[in-house]
Amino acid sequence: MAPRLFFSFHYVPDNWRASQVRNIGVIEGNAPVSDNDWEAVTRGGDAAIQRWIDDQMKGKSCAVVLIGAATAGRKWINYEIKKAWELGKGVVGVYIHKLLDRNGQSSVKGNNPFLDNGLGYVVQANDPAGYDSRQVYDTISTQIARWVDEAIAIRSRYPGAAMQA
Repeated sequence: MAPRLFFSFHYVPDNWRASQVRNIGVIEGNAPVSDNDWEAVTRGGDAAIQRWIDDQMKGKSCAVVLIGAATAGRKWINYEIKKAWELGKGVVGVYIHKLLDRNGQSSVKGNNPFLDNGLGYVVQANDPAGYDSRQVYDTISTQIARWVDEAIAIRSRYPGAAMQA
């Protein structure tokens, strides 16, 4: 059975790029959230967002952080990374800056979000090979299952390990 995934990404600038990865089909993940659904969750404040994230992580074996230009350092991205690690789930990053957005634009490469969480020494942030969006997409589609399996295996080597603040 394919691992069930939780996808973490900076919603506004990266939801188009994230949807490309989430729709690859080689992996099973959480259902996409529409703009209206996300707006309803965020209207409930921090407690509602935290509950939603916690509920979405249930039954997942790995958190895949889709890294865009401004992903690192975001409050909820950091929470998702920390929560996944504390729950013993695999955690892996995939840079998505070379994938095109709805306007046909790529982005600049963002910082590694795991460095802020004390996990930069153990969690992989994969920068897919390719010079254009199509090549990067092809790399992600052929490699993401392996990256997820590796993340789950890495996490299993650190049972009970807490994140550093």
